[in-house]
Amino acid sequence: MDSIKRYLQFVKPYKWKIIITIFVGILKFGIPLLMPLIYKYVIDDIIDADLATDEKMTKLLWVMGISFFLFFILRPPIEYYRQYLAQWVSSKILYDIRDKLFDHIQKLSLKFYSKTKTGEIISRVIHDVEQTKTFVVTGLMNIWLDMVTILIAIGIMWFLDPMLTIVAIILFPIYGISVKYFYSRLRNLTKQRSQALAEVQGHLTERVQGVPVTRGFALEDYEQESFNKRNGNYLDRAINFTNWNAKSYAVTHTITDIAPLLVVVYGGYVAIGGNLSIGTLVAFIGYMDRVYNPLRRLVNSSTLLTQSHASMDRVFELLDEEYDIVDRPGAKELKSVHGDVAFENVSFRYDDEEELVLKDINLSIKKGETVALVGMSGGGKSTLVSLIPRFYDVTSGKVKVDGQDIRDLQARSLRDKIGMVLQDNILFSDSVAMNIRIGNPDATDEEVVQAAKAANAHDFIMDLPNGYETEVGERGVKLSGGQKQRVAIARVFLKNPPLLIFDEATSALDLESEHLIQEALEKLANNRTTFIVAHRLSTITHADRIVLVNNGEIKEEGTHDELMRRKELYYNLFQVQELDSKKEELKMY
Repeated sequence: MDSIKRYLQFVKPYKWKIIITIFVGILKFGIPLLMPLIYKYVIDDIIDADLATDEKMTKLLWVMGISFFLFFILRPPIEYYRQYLAQWVSSKILYDIRDKLFDHIQKLSLKFYSKTKTGEIISRVIHDVEQTKTFVVTGLMNIWLDMVTILIAIGIMWFLDPMLTIVAIILFPIYGISVKYFYSRLRNLTKQRSQALAEVQGHLTERVQGVPVTRGFALEDYEQESFNKRNGNYLDRAINFTNWNAKSYAVTHTITDIAPLLVVVYGGYVAIGGNLSIGTLVAFIGYMDRVYNPLRRLVNSSTLLTQSHASMDRVFELLDEEYDIVDRPGAKELKSVHGDVAFENVSFRYDDEEELVLKDINLSIKKGETVALVGMSGGGKSTLVSLIPRFYDVTSGKVKVDGQDIRDLQARSLRDKIGMVLQDNILFSDSVAMNIRIGNPDATDEEVVQAAKAANAHDFIMDLPNGYETEVGERGVKLSGGQKQRVAIARVFLKNPPLLIFDEATSALDLESEHLIQEALEKLANNRTTFIVAHRLSTITHADRIVLVNNGEIKEEGTHDELMRRKELYYNLFQVQELDSKKEELKMY
C-alpha cells in the first residue's frame, strides 16, 4: 500500500474539493433512491387505497409534480457539477505528477538514459500516470458514493422490512471474499501487462527513429519479426489478465444475480401470505437494483483500481531512480569563472564491475588555452571532457575549476558556465530562432541574429522559407548536418560561456561546411578555455596544446610542431591520416 500512501501526497492539496465532490455526488445518487419509495406510495397509498377517484388523481399529480422537480430541475445541475469537479480534481493531480516526473527525469544521469529506452520512460509519464486517474475518480470518489448509496438503500430497506433486508444482504460476505481473492492476482497481472506494453512502446520509438537504417539495409522482415515478439509478449500478458478479469466478473456477477432472486422468492412467499404489501415488495425489488448495481460497479472498480495501483508502482519506481550526480551539502553556486581547469589523478569507470576507462589522468589548463584531445576511437577522449560538466563523477581523483573541486559546486551553476558543441547536436522541433535561444531564453531577436551571424548561420537561415521562424522538424531533420552544427554553435555564442567543449564537432561534415564551422569555432574559442575532441588531426594543428589519449592514459602532450618532431604516436597517426587524405583526393580526380 506504500505507493497509495505516496500518491495521497499529491491528492492532499485538493482534499476539500474532493470532499465537496463526494457531497455533491451523494445528492446525485441520493435523489434516485427516492424512486422506489414513490413506487410504493403510488401503489399502496393511491392505487390500492380506499379513496375517491378525484382524490387519487390529486395525490398522483402532486407526486408527479414533486418528482419532475427533483429529476428535471434539481438533478441536472448536480450531475454537471459532480462530473466537472471530479474531472477537474483528477486532471490537476495528474498535472502535478507529470510535472514532478519531468523535473525528476531532467535530473537523472546519462548513465540512466544509456540503459533505459526512451519509449519506456514516455510510457510511464503518459500511460501509467493516466491510469492512476482511476484511483482519484473511482477510488476516492465513486467507491465512497457507491458505498454510501448501498448503506442508505439498506437503511431504507431495513425500515421497510428487516427480515427481507437480511435475505437481501446474506451473500455480501461471499461477495467480499471473491473480490479480495481476484484483486491481488489482477494487480500483479496488470503490472506485468503494463511492463510488456512499455517494452513495445520503447522498441517502437527506437525503430521509428531508425526507419532510414531499416530501409537502407532492407531489414523490414527482420524488424517485423522482432516487433512481433514484443507485441506477442504483450498479447500473452493481456490475455492472461483478461482471463482472470473474466473469471472475476463471472463469479461476482453470479452472486449479484442470485441475491435479487432470493428476495423475489422470499418476498413473494411473504406477500402471498398477506404479511407484505405489493407496494413494499415493488419498492424492495427497486432497492435491490440500487444495492447490487453499485456492487457490480465496485467489481468493475476493483479491476480498474488494480490497473491504477500497478501503474502507481511503475510511476514511483521511476521517481525512486536515484541521481548519480547530486550536489553536496553546502555546495556553492559558481558565479564567475576565471578559466583554469585541472585534472588531478583522475580515474573513471562507468560501472563498478567494469574496467577503468580513464587511468590516473593529470592535466592542467590555463585560462584562454585551447587544448585538443586526440587518439584512437574508444581511448577515453569524450569521457574525459564529459567529466567537466559533471555528466559523470570521477571514480577517484579531482576535477577542478579555478582551484575548486567541481563536486563542491552546484552542478547547474557549473554547467551554466560551459558551452558544448557535439558531433550530433540535438535540435528541437521548433523554430530556428527558438533553437538558438536555448543558449539564452531571455535573448532579444537582435541578439539571436548576431549569434547566428557569428556562427556563419545567418545567410542559410535567411534562405529558409520562413527565415528564423522556420520549423526545423524533429531533431532538426529539415536541416543538413552542417546547418545543424552552425545553429548549435550560434546558441553557444548566445550563451557566451567562459568554458567551451567541442566534441567531434566537425568530424561528419563536408569540406565546405567544415571550413565555415571551423571558422566559427575559432572565433568562439577566442579568449576562452577550450577543449576540442577531434578525430581529424588537420583541424587542431592550431591548438595551444595537443594531448594524445590512448587506452585511458595520456601518452603524449605538446604543440603540433613539438609532437611532429618527436616522431612518436601522434606523428604516426598524423602521417596515416595525411596518406588517407591524399588517397581520397586522387580518387576524386
